[in-house]
Amino acid sequence: MRAYGRRHRRWSRRNPQPLLFVPEEPLLIVGLAALGRVLFRYRSELAPITAGVVLAVAGFALHHSHPGAWPAVAILAVAAALVAGLRGFPWGIARAEERVFAAMTTAVAGGWLTAATALGPGQTPLPTILVVSVVALGVPWWAHRRRRARVRVDRVIHAWPDLAEAVGLDGSRVMSAVVNTWGWRARMKLRPGQSVTDVVARVPDIESALGTRPGAVRVEQDPAHAGRCTMRVLAVDPHAGAIPWPGPAARSLADPIELGVFEDATTVRVPLLRRHALIGGTTDSGKSGVLNVVLGNLAACSDVVLWGIDLKGGMELRPWAPCLARLATTPDEATQLLADAVAVLDARAHASSRDNTRVWEPAPDAPALVIVIDEYAELADAAPAAVTYAESVARRGRAVAVDLLAATQRPTQKAMGGGALRSQMSVRVCLRVRERRDVDLILDKGMLAAGWHAHTLDAPGKFYVLADGHNQPRRARAYLVTDDHVRETAARYADQRPDLDPLSQAAIDGQPRAIGSPSIGADDPEQALLTALGSAPDDGLTIPELIDATGMRRTWIYDRLQALAAVGRARQVARGRWRA
Repeated sequence: MRAYGRRHRRWSRRNPQPLLFVPEEPLLIVGLAALGRVLFRYRSELAPITAGVVLAVAGFALHHSHPGAWPAVAILAVAAALVAGLRGFPWGIARAEERVFAAMTTAVAGGWLTAATALGPGQTPLPTILVVSVVALGVPWWAHRRRRARVRVDRVIHAWPDLAEAVGLDGSRVMSAVVNTWGWRARMKLRPGQSVTDVVARVPDIESALGTRPGAVRVEQDPAHAGRCTMRVLAVDPHAGAIPWPGPAARSLADPIELGVFEDATTVRVPLLRRHALIGGTTDSGKSGVLNVVLGNLAACSDVVLWGIDLKGGMELRPWAPCLARLATTPDEATQLLADAVAVLDARAHASSRDNTRVWEPAPDAPALVIVIDEYAELADAAPAAVTYAESVARRGRAVAVDLLAATQRPTQKAMGGGALRSQMSVRVCLRVRERRDVDLILDKGMLAAGWHAHTLDAPGKFYVLADGHNQPRRARAYLVTDDHVRETAARYADQRPDLDPLSQAAIDGQPRAIGSPSIGADDPEQALLTALGSAPDDGLTIPELIDATGMRRTWIYDRLQALAAVGRARQVARGRWRA
């Protein structure tokens, strides 16, 4: 017996017996409460069966109290079926197939209730018809994707306090949730002291807690309240496939350019009037596609003159040549083109000052000038003098409608001129990048921490846009512009392209050739500047002395001196004094 007792104690320690908690309430009440919780949890799945039971009870009650009311029941059933089929009322049904299902279900239920009122619910074959109808009409209901998604969302809302505590957002709560085509969207109220930055930092944890695929959760700031945000969960990627380009939507530079579609199916519209734009992204990120979308819209505008710079021999911009007034494919041509652009903006600025107007309003007879530069980093390496002109255009060109559109795969500080050019870009499109730090280089400092995760974009053409009206990190996908689209659009609008206004053309005709190119005459201001710098004393010449020597304005002198200094042909010996 002692041995048996020791063995029993050892077995008890290894296999502890479960404790049985006896509730204070009667077991019947506890059982009914548990059954009620189960029925409430699966109320959506049990809806067809519940509707059948309600119909049977209603038929029994009407048959015993008002058996002669079956004509009124029939009229109400027909009216309800028509309303459900035509307007989806009162359920707010929008899709046609869902309205048909609602009308059919209402008609069947109303017909059965009419017969049950007149004959009684137990009259053969009404019970059989009711069971068959519940099963037949319940199958589409149980298989409906939106219904199942709504059920999952309800359960997430119910479990959110525990999930929030697990991911470090304890105290937050879901205010409302809506199921849409691609997933669901919820409005969240954060605990005092929390911000949308805290939610963005925990997006991977939220995805793990919700059991979604990586990259399925989006978080957007509520513009009306710093303590609220919108969380979107995408069950299906709406940008999994390419989106065909519908064609140009702009007819004037004042019209916004439609670049693509956001994940909520709204169109990405970006204004370009008096704005410089930067398009950045790594190789095979879809940069050329976005550029083609912009060019396709600008080609259809009757108040824009397009110039292009493509130092890859014109590989990217040559298909648009019929719509380009000028196309530079060499460093010298690019430098000259940008020098002419500076001459145009100088002439327009002088005319605006004379006429006391602050901005240049584009029109077919006085068009804006948009300079498209493909792979700006190559231009910075091959033609340093052109960078000075480009920066001058970036600083002073917007008011006189001389705009830059630069695309690059290497948005480094060095390639973008130490940040001077990038800081003037008010429209920025960021496609997929290799490194996290490139997000801040293309968009702005701190954008990566704010949720602009361009390094996670997983397909060509997906991008973020930072511009007026687009200050939230919303993913979009650009339209797909094929080679056939480019050829058709270029051929269609080639004969409708405007010419530069006489003022701008006269400025170009009187503009000396760019630095480093052959002189065009003895009275060339460029040559006069070089001669003055070459004969300057050791302490150099002042800006007023150079103005007298060349007959040109102060801004022209400064631009040429910076360009000469960039190529090593001039230097500043003291403040405001220059020599060769």
